[in-house]
Amino acid sequence: KTVKKMHFKIALVPMSVVIGTLSGAGVFSLFLSTITLSQALAIGSGFGYYSLSSVIIAQLDGEVLGTIALISNLMREIVTILAAPFFAHYFGRLAPIAAGGATSMDTTLPVITKYSGNEYTIISIFSGMVLTFLVPMLVPIFL
Repeated sequence: KTVKKMHFKIALVPMSVVIGTLSGAGVFSLFLSTITLSQALAIGSGFGYYSLSSVIIAQLDGEVLGTIALISNLMREIVTILAAPFFAHYFGRLAPIAAGGATSMDTTLPVITKYSGNEYTIISIFSGMVLTFLVPMLVPIFL
């Protein structure tokens, strides 16, 4: 029902996650003297897909940045699992999907479904798939 109402608007979910995540990573880089803008954007481009993005980043820019990417993406997943009820209640039912990033199609899907509702499951899977597909393309662009 929800998917039928949204039609093409469903594509706005992963696009918004990309824009929001990269904007946040860019702002975050301003407060860290040891991480450049491009490195922060590469880390953000992991979208929570820590097993792939951290390896790509480690190969392209070293183990230290790869480890930072791993921890950053793990934290994104953990925060989504723990804060999904808060996000859904205060920011809307799409918020846990956005917070989960690429993990919204697998690891965080159960909590997203629980707190956003069954009607958001397909949107969550779609968003997670699109973001997962983008990770190996976007991460190297920024490094």
